[in-house]
Amino acid sequence: MAEYAHPEVLVETDWLAKKLSDPNIRIVEVDVDTAAYDLGHIPGAIGWAWNTQLCDTVRRDILSKEPLEALLSKSGITPHTTIVLYGDSNNWFAAWAFWQLKIYGHRDVRILNGGRKKWIAEGRELSNEVPSYPATNYKAKEADQSLRAFLPQVQDAVRAKAAALIDVRSPQEFTGEILAPPGLPETCQRGGHIPGARNVPWGKACNEDGTFKSYDELKSLYAAEGVDDSRPTITYCRIGERSSHTWFVLKYLLGHPNVVNYDGSWTEWGNLVGAPVERGAAAAAAA
Repeated sequence: MAEYAHPEVLVETDWLAKKLSDPNIRIVEVDVDTAAYDLGHIPGAIGWAWNTQLCDTVRRDILSKEPLEALLSKSGITPHTTIVLYGDSNNWFAAWAFWQLKIYGHRDVRILNGGRKKWIAEGRELSNEVPSYPATNYKAKEADQSLRAFLPQVQDAVRAKAAALIDVRSPQEFTGEILAPPGLPETCQRGGHIPGARNVPWGKACNEDGTFKSYDELKSLYAAEGVDDSRPTITYCRIGERSSHTWFVLKYLLGHPNVVNYDGSWTEWGNLVGAPVERGAAAAAAA
């Protein structure tokens, strides 16, 4: 069984349990359920709220450079700090934070394999104490926009059939049966998917315990949907978070050299006047 292309981006629970007091490591929890952190978290971990701290709450965008610097400074992080991210729902939002940190050039970012689910299942220590660390003066690099796909790039790829488009939403969203998962407000005017996209729901990359599937399993999963090194891959979902998880899998676990996350995703494409839309399950991956 082949090893991941970049195994250094994952840490196991045993490893992290031995590093809880390491001053060079900052553990950060990022959950779908922003209240989960207060119910108990890994000792020493700080919590970032995806809906207030990891996005621009006025513009429809990720953090710009200055707010990102402020967040990392407040968290006691320097450019030399190893950041270990974890969260609920198979590290869904941890991967989104990973993607943003890589956009701004943080060198050493890792994800806890199995996330919150595996840590708790193993009966490991939880804390209700909210730690405080001395503030730093973090200076980020300029944003690396090559990790993102913007609308014109996606439109060009669709016209030229020049990229593998991977829609990581649920089959019901992909076919147009529903516009968004229940309870989530960001939505669109029309249901369906970008023409030519293949549906590989993001959660298929993980095992029941929340850990990532093996290299061979992941390679087979995405190769069956046309993902290879011969052309670029564009991942998308509804607002770019689930697709950042698949972006992480393709880029760091499988080592695909040209994969980008279209974080405008369906809330942008599904609201465009005159944009082509496909419906139905013809391009959906087999369950």
